[in-house]
Amino acid sequence: MSVDFNGIGPGQVNTQKTTADKSSATQSTQPSTAEQAKTQAQGARGENVNLSSQAKNLKQLEQKLGSYPEMDDDRIEQIRSALESGSYKVDAEKLAQKMHEMDESIFG
Repeated sequence: MSVDFNGIGPGQVNTQKTTADKSSATQSTQPSTAEQAKTQAQGARGENVNLSSQAKNLKQLEQKLGSYPEMDDDRIEQIRSALESGSYKVDAEKLAQKMHEMDESIFG
């Protein structure tokens, strides 16, 4: 019978044994440490991890993004000098199209 107190499950309860409990448990029939290690090693060999296709795609995207520089210093300097000289022009059509594309990519 398990009791759930405010979301605390059986694996989250302090189950440490007292010294008297430990000594009586040691005398009971427990497998040796070598047998436990062998069982754990056998179980570990059979375990496999499979990534979902989404996880694989995210990993590929992460690798692609890692190859790009964080900032394009040349482009930043071009825009800075255009702003200072007053020659920087915003193409309203292009800006609206990019905003629409971003909205579509986020909200579908």
